[in-house]
Amino acid sequence: MTTPSSRNPAAAPDIANAAADTGPQAPGWHGGWLFAPQVQHRASPNHGPRPAGACIDLAVLHSISLPPGQYGTGCVAQLFTNQLDWEAHPYFQSIRGLEVSAHFFITREGAIWQFVSADARAWHAGASAWRGRSNCNDDSIGIELEGLEGHAFAADQYPALAWLLAHLAAQYPLAHLAGHEHIAPGRKNDPGPGFDWPRLLALLPPALRHRLRLPPGI
Repeated sequence: MTTPSSRNPAAAPDIANAAADTGPQAPGWHGGWLFAPQVQHRASPNHGPRPAGACIDLAVLHSISLPPGQYGTGCVAQLFTNQLDWEAHPYFQSIRGLEVSAHFFITREGAIWQFVSADARAWHAGASAWRGRSNCNDDSIGIELEGLEGHAFAADQYPALAWLLAHLAAQYPLAHLAGHEHIAPGRKNDPGPGFDWPRLLALLPPALRHRLRLPPGI
């Protein structure tokens, strides 16, 4: 994740009105927001516009837990919305003032939260490069999994992630899937060896499984 130099001055989108337009039961996209019974929304101010002509063809998998190794605290959502109490835990002093976000966050129970429109540039990748392009924030979708790098992820997270990737691929020209560790080697290690790539791939629709290009060795 990274802190960019400027914040998008635009107001947060009217998610409630978008949901009313789309309908609560029919999965669909509205302004980069995915509306489905499986997805909850909480708009983050930490985003900006993508460069003109950006091709959104990469999904980046991350892991996060706050405090590290503690789950279900609500602190990840607070971080992404700039509402984290920096005094609530000693670890938070090490990230004090951090302004970051991801497009999506999947809890240990498989609940999906969206924080940034997929049409916008979330602040998740930092200094990075993949498929011959740098600055992966410009043209990627960031997906955070609640977990700790090197540790196992929860069973319910895999079908939720596969469902999300399938819906992203139906809306955007996804052609690549990688971890933060792959696009920022030596700087980041997530999601780490605890993430079961074969398990995820087995849950993807066959056409999507063949369409996505993965890091070497996966």
